[in-house]
Amino acid sequence: MRVLRRFRVVFNAVRTHFQQVEKSVGLGGAQAWALSVIGQRPGIGVGELAREMDIHQSTASNLVRQLLARGLVATEPHATDRRAVQLRALPAGQRVMSRSKGPFSGVLPRALAELDEATLLRLDEDLSRLIEVLDADQRAATQTLADL
Repeated sequence: MRVLRRFRVVFNAVRTHFQQVEKSVGLGGAQAWALSVIGQRPGIGVGELAREMDIHQSTASNLVRQLLARGLVATEPHATDRRAVQLRALPAGQRVMSRSKGPFSGVLPRALAELDEATLLRLDEDLSRLIEVLDADQRAATQTLADL
Protein backbone atom coordinates (compact mmCIF):
# COMPACT_ATOMS: atom_id res chain seq x y z
CA MET A 1 0.00 0.00 0.00
CA ARG A 2 2.89 2.37 0.71
CA VAL A 3 4.18 2.03 -2.85
CA LEU A 4 0.70 2.59 -4.27
CA ARG A 5 0.38 5.74 -2.18
CA ARG A 6 3.71 6.97 -3.49
CA PHE A 7 2.53 6.50 -7.07
CA ARG A 8 -0.59 8.48 -6.21
CA VAL A 9 1.55 11.31 -4.87
CA VAL A 10 3.67 11.35 -8.05
CA PHE A 11 0.65 11.25 -10.38
CA ASN A 12 -1.10 13.95 -8.38
CA ALA A 13 1.97 16.21 -8.50
CA VAL A 14 2.16 15.80 -12.30
CA ARG A 15 -1.56 16.39 -12.79
CA THR A 16 -1.63 19.40 -10.46
CA HIS A 17 1.35 20.99 -12.20
CA PHE A 18 -0.21 20.68 -15.65
CA GLN A 19 -3.54 21.99 -14.35
CA GLN A 20 -1.75 25.06 -13.00
CA VAL A 21 0.09 25.60 -16.29
CA GLU A 22 -3.16 25.23 -18.23
CA LYS A 23 -4.90 27.69 -15.92
CA SER A 24 -2.14 30.29 -16.16
CA VAL A 25 -1.48 30.14 -19.93
CA GLY A 26 -4.79 28.84 -21.29
CA LEU A 27 -3.16 25.93 -23.12
CA GLY A 28 -2.93 22.25 -22.39
CA GLY A 29 0.34 21.15 -20.84
CA ALA A 30 1.73 19.55 -24.00
CA GLN A 31 0.86 22.61 -26.09
CA ALA A 32 2.50 24.91 -23.55
CA TRP A 33 5.63 22.75 -23.53
CA ALA A 34 5.80 22.72 -27.34
CA LEU A 35 5.30 26.48 -27.48
CA SER A 36 8.05 27.02 -24.91
CA VAL A 37 10.49 24.86 -26.90
CA ILE A 38 9.62 26.73 -30.11
CA GLY A 39 10.05 30.05 -28.29
CA GLN A 40 13.46 29.04 -26.96
CA ARG A 41 14.63 27.59 -30.28
CA PRO A 42 13.36 29.73 -33.17
CA GLY A 43 13.69 27.86 -36.45
CA ILE A 44 13.29 24.43 -34.90
CA GLY A 45 11.67 21.83 -37.15
CA VAL A 46 8.85 19.47 -36.24
CA GLY A 47 11.20 16.47 -36.09
CA GLU A 48 13.56 18.32 -33.77
CA LEU A 49 10.60 19.38 -31.63
CA ALA A 50 9.53 15.74 -31.35
CA ARG A 51 13.04 14.71 -30.29
CA GLU A 52 13.32 17.58 -27.80
CA MET A 53 10.01 16.57 -26.20
CA ASP A 54 10.71 12.83 -26.60
CA ILE A 55 7.38 12.26 -28.35
CA HIS A 56 6.34 10.72 -31.65
CA GLN A 57 6.64 13.02 -34.68
CA SER A 58 2.91 12.74 -35.42
CA THR A 59 2.18 13.95 -31.87
CA ALA A 60 4.50 16.92 -32.42
CA SER A 61 2.78 17.65 -35.74
CA ASN A 62 -0.61 17.67 -34.02
CA LEU A 63 0.67 20.05 -31.34
CA VAL A 64 2.09 22.38 -33.99
CA ARG A 65 -1.19 22.28 -35.91
CA GLN A 66 -3.07 23.33 -32.75
CA LEU A 67 -0.62 26.16 -32.05
CA LEU A 68 -0.86 27.35 -35.66
CA ALA A 69 -4.66 27.37 -35.46
CA ARG A 70 -4.50 29.53 -32.34
CA GLY A 71 -2.13 32.00 -34.00
CA LEU A 72 0.68 31.35 -31.52
CA VAL A 73 3.34 30.07 -33.91
CA ALA A 74 4.22 30.50 -37.56
CA THR A 75 5.94 28.28 -40.08
CA GLU A 76 8.55 29.32 -42.57
CA PRO A 77 10.01 27.22 -45.37
CA HIS A 78 13.34 25.62 -44.51
CA ALA A 79 16.21 27.28 -46.35
CA THR A 80 17.61 24.06 -47.87
CA ASP A 81 14.92 21.36 -47.45
CA ARG A 82 11.70 22.27 -49.24
CA ARG A 83 9.80 19.47 -47.46
CA ALA A 84 10.56 20.88 -44.01
CA VAL A 85 9.39 23.96 -42.18
CA GLN A 86 10.92 26.04 -39.43
CA LEU A 87 8.81 27.12 -36.48
CA ARG A 88 8.85 30.36 -34.56
CA ALA A 89 6.71 31.78 -31.80
CA LEU A 90 4.59 34.76 -32.76
CA PRO A 91 4.17 37.72 -30.38
CA ALA A 92 0.84 36.24 -29.20
CA GLY A 93 2.66 33.01 -28.32
CA GLN A 94 5.37 34.89 -26.47
CA ARG A 95 2.72 36.75 -24.45
CA VAL A 96 1.03 33.46 -23.54
CA MET A 97 4.31 32.00 -22.31
CA SER A 98 5.13 35.07 -20.23
CA ARG A 99 2.06 34.32 -18.08
CA SER A 100 3.66 31.30 -16.41
CA LYS A 101 7.07 30.48 -15.03
CA GLY A 102 6.84 26.74 -15.91
CA PRO A 103 8.52 24.33 -15.97
CA PHE A 104 6.67 23.66 -19.18
CA SER A 105 8.24 20.24 -19.63
CA GLY A 106 6.67 19.22 -16.34
CA VAL A 107 7.75 18.63 -12.78
CA LEU A 108 8.63 14.96 -13.27
CA PRO A 109 11.38 15.47 -15.89
CA ARG A 110 12.83 18.23 -13.73
CA ALA A 111 12.80 16.01 -10.63
CA LEU A 112 14.32 13.06 -12.52
CA ALA A 113 17.13 15.31 -13.74
CA GLU A 114 18.03 16.01 -10.11
CA LEU A 115 18.45 12.32 -9.21
CA ASP A 116 21.88 10.70 -9.22
CA GLU A 117 22.81 8.06 -11.80
CA ALA A 118 22.57 5.10 -9.40
CA THR A 119 19.05 6.07 -8.34
CA LEU A 120 17.97 6.52 -11.96
CA LEU A 121 19.38 3.12 -12.94
CA ARG A 122 17.62 1.41 -10.03
CA LEU A 123 14.37 3.24 -10.81
CA ASP A 124 14.65 2.29 -14.49
CA GLU A 125 15.12 -1.39 -13.64
CA ASP A 126 12.27 -1.41 -11.14
CA LEU A 127 9.87 0.42 -13.45
CA SER A 128 10.82 -1.91 -16.33
CA ARG A 129 9.80 -4.87 -14.18
CA LEU A 130 6.54 -3.14 -13.20
CA ILE A 131 5.75 -2.40 -16.87
CA GLU A 132 6.43 -6.04 -17.69
CA VAL A 133 4.04 -7.25 -14.96
CA LEU A 134 1.41 -4.77 -16.14
CA ASP A 135 1.88 -5.97 -19.72
CA ALA A 136 1.61 -2.28 -20.57
CA ASP A 137 1.54 -0.89 -24.11
CA GLN A 138 5.07 0.38 -24.83
CA ARG A 139 3.73 2.92 -27.35
CA ALA A 140 2.57 5.01 -24.39
CA ALA A 141 6.22 5.90 -23.82
CA THR A 142 6.00 8.57 -26.54
CA GLN A 143 2.92 10.30 -25.15
CA THR A 144 3.26 13.37 -23.02
CA LEU A 145 2.43 13.20 -19.33
CA ALA A 146 0.29 16.28 -19.84
CA ASP A 147 -2.12 14.08 -21.81
CA LEU A 148 -2.75 11.74 -18.87
